[in-house]
Amino acid sequence: MRISGGKFRGRKLNTPTSDHIRPTSDKVRQALFNMLESRGMVDKSVVLDAFCGTGALGIEALSRGAKFCTFMDKDRRSIGTCTQNVEQLGAQEQSKIIAQDTTRLYKKPNTLPRADLVFLDPPYDQGFISLAMTGLEDGDWVCDNVVYIIESEKNFDLNREDMSVLQEKIYKDTKVMIIQKITGENT
Repeated sequence: MRISGGKFRGRKLNTPTSDHIRPTSDKVRQALFNMLESRGMVDKSVVLDAFCGTGALGIEALSRGAKFCTFMDKDRRSIGTCTQNVEQLGAQEQSKIIAQDTTRLYKKPNTLPRADLVFLDPPYDQGFISLAMTGLEDGDWVCDNVVYIIESEKNFDLNREDMSVLQEKIYKDTKVMIIQKITGENT
């Protein structure tokens, strides 16, 4: 697995030898970031990579100009792999790695910035997306007009009237959605 664009382009990321992580494929990650960059959503953004696994999505965002990324996962193996990847790229100053269950969040520490771009790539078919979104919003982890990038099973349906689907694509069994919280600013 390699970074597909930006200052870390071509750099290889550590991946687990077990199957506890399902990393986003290079092809899907590159297509996703092409969508985001065409909308000007990555450069200078504050990112939260929930269910981060290897950290590939957050690291790709940092490589392409995001100013900060909070990486979050409850699995200690994922946290270890993500930490190795952030360190080997020298991105520690732009990152915070937190061992935390994204579906059971505490209030965001004041020392961390609120995210305006959130990657949600949890295990499929377990209902984690809605729980994570609620926790992130209730815990003040995200800005009011946050953009969520959701990677899910292809039959996933987000049932929230306060969200607007900006773009949606299906890659085999995976659905990628870019959605934005509807506020007075973007209605």
